[in-house]
Amino acid sequence: MAKKVQSKSFLLRLDADTMEKVEAWAAQEFRSVNGQIQWIIAESLRCHGRIKNSSFLSEDESKSGN
Repeated sequence: MAKKVQSKSFLLRLDADTMEKVEAWAAQEFRSVNGQIQWIIAESLRCHGRIKNSSFLSEDESKSGN
């Protein structure tokens, strides 16, 4: 069984064009918009050396890049 990860909620405002692009990207990746935004943030943190691995992605997702 997967570990339960604590999360923190916050409001994010995006312009309509950006939101449409995120929604389309999420649909292509078979993710929810929330899941896609979490992935985008985690990927950016990894690329910039802020984290080694994301705690909210499953081991399979982090290996496959999805």
